[in-house]
Amino acid sequence: MAEETIAFQTSEKNGWTLLSVRGRLDRLTAQEAGEQAERVFAATQKFAVDMSGLEYLSSAGIRILLRLTKQATAEGKEFALVGAAGMVKVVLAESRMDMFVKIYASADELP
Repeated sequence: MAEETIAFQTSEKNGWTLLSVRGRLDRLTAQEAGEQAERVFAATQKFAVDMSGLEYLSSAGIRILLRLTKQATAEGKEFALVGAAGMVKVVLAESRMDMFVKIYASADELP
């Protein structure tokens, strides 16, 4: 049996709903992550993905984040990414995600 590679936790901060993601966001976990994010996203106006526990982010994960960004724009909701570090921060920078979504160093910076 495959070892669990991703976990989620939901919390609130400054009026934002945070979805904390731990582990690896890759082609094996992207569908589960997308489904989890969409459930949380549907119930809030301000949604942020806390990436501080994320060890790895692949192009499949980037696609999930882009889909959420487009959905937020279409629905007039606020969406942000917080807490990216290490290689995850590098992947976000190299993919130029900051052109599409607000990225904060931590959830404490959310407006």
